[in-house]
Amino acid sequence: MTLDPRRPFGHLLTAMVTPFTRDGALDLDGAQQLASHLVDVQRNDALVINGTTGESPTTGDVEKENLIRAVAEAVGDRAKILAGVGTYSTAHTVELARSAEKAGANGLLVVTPFYNKPPQAGLLAHFRMVADATRLPMLVYDIPHRTGTAVQTETMCKLAEHPRIVGVKDAKGDLAASSWVLRRTELAYYSGEDAATLPLLSVGGAGVVGTSTHLTGAGTKELIQAYERGDVVEALRRHRELLPLYTGIFRSQGTILVKAAMNILGLPGGPVRPPLVDATTEEIEQLRRDCRDAGIDI
Repeated sequence: MTLDPRRPFGHLLTAMVTPFTRDGALDLDGAQQLASHLVDVQRNDALVINGTTGESPTTGDVEKENLIRAVAEAVGDRAKILAGVGTYSTAHTVELARSAEKAGANGLLVVTPFYNKPPQAGLLAHFRMVADATRLPMLVYDIPHRTGTAVQTETMCKLAEHPRIVGVKDAKGDLAASSWVLRRTELAYYSGEDAATLPLLSVGGAGVVGTSTHLTGAGTKELIQAYERGDVVEALRRHRELLPLYTGIFRSQGTILVKAAMNILGLPGGPVRPPLVDATTEEIEQLRRDCRDAGIDI
């Protein structure tokens, strides 16, 4: 697979929710339909399957593999498929990475091991072992407010030496740290926070791995393209226009509200699996207001 090192998975990626049937079973037909919508209507260059937004903590390994295969069959000819494979066990992460490669994924998203809080030497070993396990290019997912551990600048620069570690999903919330890595490496940086897309672009970022982009994808693509062609005024206008949903989608929990929106729009979503709970009436009404404020009707 030929990759542009500046943006190996394009500009716009969505961490796709995993559709379930009314009784909570995996809805593979729905996943294919939703993936097609995200690529053809919301203009995504790539989709992340089995990320946290995809409720990966509550799906089994076989479900994960079947989901990747189904989505790859549906949209793999016109979008890249990244598989979220990160766990707090290196051995299990390696297993998931190999399974994802077999199922047709084009790349891996590997979150920092969570809860067990490995030292930086442990992070280096973990990410390198996963990168060594397949032939797939890999994004490191740095989100310390969830995992409990930040990938330090020196660690990230060392990881950049691995030929298959090509970029970062950056949800650290530290633009200066990201800037230093961008100055010192060729890693492609994708914002892991929808509202930080434009700020990250300004220091050399490649794009976004979004959640609200289930709804804001087309507008976000226009934001990125405006910035790329030097129209900063238009990019800022788009940023401000979409900001109510960039932030509002996380008012309770991103997966919960995205699925509520998909269900309202008649797109595959279905219920969430415990320990998540479906959106309340009040949360749905607030979601509608946030969408209206962003110029999106649901």
